[in-house]
Amino acid sequence: MLQVAVDAMGGDFAPVEIVRGALDAVEQAGDLKVLLVGREEAIKQSIDRKTCSSRVVIVHADEVIGNNEDPGLAIRRKRKSSMVTALQLVRSGHADAVLSAGSTGALMAGGLLFLGRLRGIKRPALLTECPTFTGDNIVILDVGANMDPKPEHLWQYAQMGKVYAQDVLGKPNPRIALLNVGIEDNKGNAKIKKTYQLFKENLSFNFIGNLEAKDLFHDKTDILICDGFVGNVFLKAYEGFAEYIFTYLKNEFQKDSNVSAMFLPTLQKIYTRLDESEYGGAMLIGVNGICIKCHGASKRRAITQALLKHARLFAEKRTNIKIEEELEKTLKGVLE
Repeated sequence: MLQVAVDAMGGDFAPVEIVRGALDAVEQAGDLKVLLVGREEAIKQSIDRKTCSSRVVIVHADEVIGNNEDPGLAIRRKRKSSMVTALQLVRSGHADAVLSAGSTGALMAGGLLFLGRLRGIKRPALLTECPTFTGDNIVILDVGANMDPKPEHLWQYAQMGKVYAQDVLGKPNPRIALLNVGIEDNKGNAKIKKTYQLFKENLSFNFIGNLEAKDLFHDKTDILICDGFVGNVFLKAYEGFAEYIFTYLKNEFQKDSNVSAMFLPTLQKIYTRLDESEYGGAMLIGVNGICIKCHGASKRRAITQALLKHARLFAEKRTNIKIEEELEKTLKGVLE
């Protein structure tokens, strides 16, 4: 039985959408138990069904960490917050994973403080998947954990992304690319140029070089590496553009009932493929535990998908153990 501590108070639509998404996941997966962490009365009022599974438990926590608070200070001072309580449930062994749609910085700080890093990891990263035109997904990291990492941190991101792509996506020799302003090896700032050389010298990488953002959806790589600032901006631009295209085309098609009947089903299929809620959330990869960060604007579908996909798959595949094994094999001689 997989037990996930869910920060029910984190996110723009908490606790209602968080709670209902978690309940949906429990109904769909008989091997899943959720610990809903937060203000008990607010959680109870968010439950939209007459009866709940015995695999749903409420863990009361008085405090909430807001997005406008200093992440490090909030984690240390608000020890009775829903996020800290959820993390401590994992640390104590009462839960196998934690999920939150709350403050990214606080979850990063809390993950490091309460769970620690995997052996050999210097900086964790946020990893997510993105669809391509071919139907395959690619792995992107970092999408928001570290705004200004060093080249050696980006190297470790590639190591973790490689294991994830092999283990979860089933790609035995995944292609790795650096997100850059051009494909030439002399493009980019000093950090990217140094990272390029690190990747090129690592014979365990199937490194294909630099990749421009416009080529991301053309199945030219399996793993895309970037810093958290660039990755987060790219991801949100992609989400906004997908929403814009769908809304614009839908409005145009609805002007003609014949056209609408013909094309709206296909358009809906495309939107489902591009919709970020289908992918649930991002993995805070590199911490010593399963830590899932959902979008702050996540609604019930995204929470459900994050629990069914990320939490279960990561636990079943024992990906963290394999990351440590991979680092042990390749770390020596590359990083001091």
